[in-house]
Amino acid sequence: MNAPLAKHQRFMGFDFGTRRIGVAFASAIGTGAQGLSTVRNGPGGPDWQVLDQLVAAWEPDALVVGLPLNMDGSPGPVTPLARRFGNRLAGRYHRHLYWVDERLSSFAAEQDLRESGLSAAKRAKLLDQTAAEQILATFLAQRSCGPETRE
Repeated sequence: MNAPLAKHQRFMGFDFGTRRIGVAFASAIGTGAQGLSTVRNGPGGPDWQVLDQLVAAWEPDALVVGLPLNMDGSPGPVTPLARRFGNRLAGRYHRHLYWVDERLSSFAAEQDLRESGLSAAKRAKLLDQTAAEQILATFLAQRSCGPETRE
């Protein structure tokens, strides 16, 4: 879905995984991304009830989904699943959808959490939503420098 980016000021970011989906929120005029939740995902699909509640509570203008690519930029095994999830999000919530290359977002999130001094258990609990924060940070940085991938 294409629309003038300037219309979008509030963004909800997603780090898609086959077992968990990290969710974060950022405002274009805010101080950065904020992790919100880690939502269950599985063979039956994501926990749409929790996602419905998050979208209703935070009212994003647009959705940003991390696109899991291989290090060489080619699609990975999870790429089609992430695309399906993103397209379902956009259709369900009638929001504009942006894709962000998420290579190394989980690695960067783990590094940030490790440096924070949190226990391994607390890091594991926050990893997916921290990766979603990284995805939003990448998106906002690209937004300030030029066009990003959108659909």
